[in-house]
Amino acid sequence: MKIEPGRANAKPGDRAADFAENTPPGEQIKPTRRSFLRGSVIAAGAAATGVAGASRSSAEALPVPESSMAMGDPIPEKGYGMPIEFEEHVKRHRTDVLVNKQNFSDWSMTPLQHQTGIITPNGLFFERHHNGVARIDPEQHRLVIHGLVEQPLVFTMSDLMRYPSVSRFHFLECSGNGLTDWTKAASTTVQQSHGLLSCAQWTGVPLSWLLAEAGVKPEAKWVMFEGADGSGHLRSIPIEKVMDDALLAYGQNGEMLRAEQGYPIRAIFPGWEGNTNVKWLRRIKLVDQPDQIRGETARYSDPMPGGKWRQFSMVMECKSVITSPSGGMSLKGPGLYEIQGFAWSGNGKVTNVDITLDGGRTWQEAQLEDPVLDKCLTRFRYRWNWEGGPAKIASRAVDSTGYVQPTVEDLARVREITGFVQHHNGIFPWAVSQTGEVTNAIA
Repeated sequence: MKIEPGRANAKPGDRAADFAENTPPGEQIKPTRRSFLRGSVIAAGAAATGVAGASRSSAEALPVPESSMAMGDPIPEKGYGMPIEFEEHVKRHRTDVLVNKQNFSDWSMTPLQHQTGIITPNGLFFERHHNGVARIDPEQHRLVIHGLVEQPLVFTMSDLMRYPSVSRFHFLECSGNGLTDWTKAASTTVQQSHGLLSCAQWTGVPLSWLLAEAGVKPEAKWVMFEGADGSGHLRSIPIEKVMDDALLAYGQNGEMLRAEQGYPIRAIFPGWEGNTNVKWLRRIKLVDQPDQIRGETARYSDPMPGGKWRQFSMVMECKSVITSPSGGMSLKGPGLYEIQGFAWSGNGKVTNVDITLDGGRTWQEAQLEDPVLDKCLTRFRYRWNWEGGPAKIASRAVDSTGYVQPTVEDLARVREITGFVQHHNGIFPWAVSQTGEVTNAIA
């Protein structure tokens, strides 16, 4: 009979057996979780903390809480459900690393350290506005398709809602996500460093359907999208992307878009930088070349070696980050911890995530959590027995094209890392001190 490492004392259904089976190669663990906890109790001389933070004490009766001896809150006749007051600390924060003197052209960041699954609640979804949040009456709103088409079309929201709808899960990321932390540790938390990232289920109409109805002329190669906000935000998109997987979205996570997410209608270009996903959409114009507008010349272009600039770098390439433990957190003594985080790619699915505990000298494979979807956040986990010494942890993702998430040094060989640099998908490290404090480890 073959005995697998770490399973000699395991019994059917034993949680220790499951733990041992999923422990990465080379990681040393005790035969069972119970014996590990018992050893920790002896070492501490009192209570111990296991992988779930459970503590051991003398065998006392579990007290009956007050909540079990009273009526609960009544069900209101009408209302919109809100989180319990004990979670009031989980909020979006307006950018406080790169601080603006006004809050109309600004960002607010998703608290990724508190996100427990791949879907970001609508009230925590990151924001990026160029002139504040537009508030539009859907009864008055109109969307026009014109330019190089056979038949210009005008849609009301009622018209659009009559089309068959589709729902898809996709991440959305600002191209400026991480721009403050290229070569120095500017951010303290993962919300500050990576909070311009969220994920949702989007519901709407494929844009290809509407363009097919309008009739695309052969000379149409690009499509210009304009928003109805005060900035009149514009972006030019290659027609191949529009006809491939672009979505005209009016729904987000089971409800209509929030005002800050483009109500009543917006464009979704899966896997492409957030600014291309034009909100409060009012105009779609088919053209034979990009419009070379401010949002694709003076902004949203990348400095390159030799004084050149790269335009239309709209794909958000493969990337990952550890969200727990992450900056601002503290480990409560040696023991078992689960490293958690998110990986994503604008070019397809995430296929692998590796974890380093020693600053990149060695790597171990993390476990991906289902579902693993195209151009969507993927959650990863890695079980770590922290022995109490200093550690430098980071994640490295690989996508379905074979692309491996690079280091900042790798990116600096092909990009000019100076000034206001966007599209930061480099490996991001956190340092864990002997006291368990977690800090930004960008050098």
